[in-house]
Amino acid sequence: MATGYEESASGTPARIAVGEEGERVKPFTPEKAKEIIMSLQQPAIFCNMVFDWPAQHWTAKHLSEVLQAKQMRFRMGLRSTGTVPQFETACSYVDATLEEFLTWNCDQSSVPGPFKEYDHSKFWAYADYKYFVNLFGDKTDIFREVMWSDFGFPGRNGQESTLWIGSLGAHTPCHLDSYGCNLVFQVQGRIPYEESSVFSKINVVNPDLKRFPQFQKARRHMVTLSPGQVLFVPRHWWHYVESIDPVTVSINSWIELEEDHLARVEEAVTRMLVCALKTAEDPHHPRAWLNPTEVEEISHEVNCCYLNDAVCAFFDHRGKAEDAEMQALGANGEIWSQDEPRVREHMDVDRAHSQGLTGRTGKREVTSLFGPDLVPVTPASEDPPSERGGTLESDSRERINRDGERCAEPSCARRQQTSRGAGAVAEQVTSRCPVAPSRTFVSTDDLLDCLVNPQVTRMVAQLLIQGKSL
Repeated sequence: MATGYEESASGTPARIAVGEEGERVKPFTPEKAKEIIMSLQQPAIFCNMVFDWPAQHWTAKHLSEVLQAKQMRFRMGLRSTGTVPQFETACSYVDATLEEFLTWNCDQSSVPGPFKEYDHSKFWAYADYKYFVNLFGDKTDIFREVMWSDFGFPGRNGQESTLWIGSLGAHTPCHLDSYGCNLVFQVQGRIPYEESSVFSKINVVNPDLKRFPQFQKARRHMVTLSPGQVLFVPRHWWHYVESIDPVTVSINSWIELEEDHLARVEEAVTRMLVCALKTAEDPHHPRAWLNPTEVEEISHEVNCCYLNDAVCAFFDHRGKAEDAEMQALGANGEIWSQDEPRVREHMDVDRAHSQGLTGRTGKREVTSLFGPDLVPVTPASEDPPSERGGTLESDSRERINRDGERCAEPSCARRQQTSRGAGAVAEQVTSRCPVAPSRTFVSTDDLLDCLVNPQVTRMVAQLLIQGKSL
């Protein structure tokens, strides 16, 4: 096998491997790639793994020709440098075709169309979290142009993927993903992916260090994801993403993990708490904590169904795992009592995962594979974030932050905190409550911040499951 170099889409030399007959060879087999993904405990970039994917040609222009008059929803954000993140509840939305987006993105703001109210020099646009199934409709052949089977997941393609298209400056606040780990294939421009359920109140580009002083201790991991690269984001790593090119296209897929079954119970608990309290506070605006694009029913009856389904799914998965374990033990001549409590073992999987266990492959063995084809995302060598004239100097690259201050925010169905503060709620209840100093006033949002803290919902989910196991 020979090794050579070619120029990548980003203009930098890329290492390639060539087989005996001159064909290009991928650096990792599907089995080895999956082993790395299921074992690695830090972000990393896979190189030279998608050069034969048809989807590598999915530029925004190409997709506009494929989708033609199909409309998608774009989130519009301001190119501002404030210390408060631009949550989805504070953004406006535009329904437009990709062709209309590209026209606006060429700074033709004066052209009539859905973007006419948004000055290109002041706004960015982001079409995020677009499921292929909803986007491409009956064009199912296009799903096969994304081949996650190369990473050890047979049968996984575009049907289990989402599409992300953004303009320069498009971003979403620092967040972590509740479920699984992530693979992000960069197609056009330089930007990784973004989306999650739990958002941080910190604007990591311009942090308010007076309000969040502990953020100064955060260790930032920074990387620029270029076309042809695939980013691996481990479970529960905080990350902030920002587009640094005029047009960016990314394809993402979430890989399911054992810990997800308990996480779905936690999500259902959060959903019930948020919807119950916010509906009781203001029946006409119960969606203040919900993603503005969410259209699901939020009645108590529906939420009870979600919770029961999640608990049933947990027990169903646990039962299958125990059956498989019993068969394995029986094959080895060992005896295990079926009545032996097993709940804690299943709920402690996530704890073990967060403490650095690396599955069937040792961490040292996985990290030994780092090199030109598997690049680790390492901590930045720069000083911790600090205020300089009220702003944090930014190099406009993606930031993946693991150790930043974790704020309690809702984790249900891509929810995020409302932009309303305690003052806004206080105006509604002044006639019913004694006047109290603002620093001691407790709003519904303040209460929810505590109740839906991930640590609290984890404890509630465990107690719920243990109670049903008796």
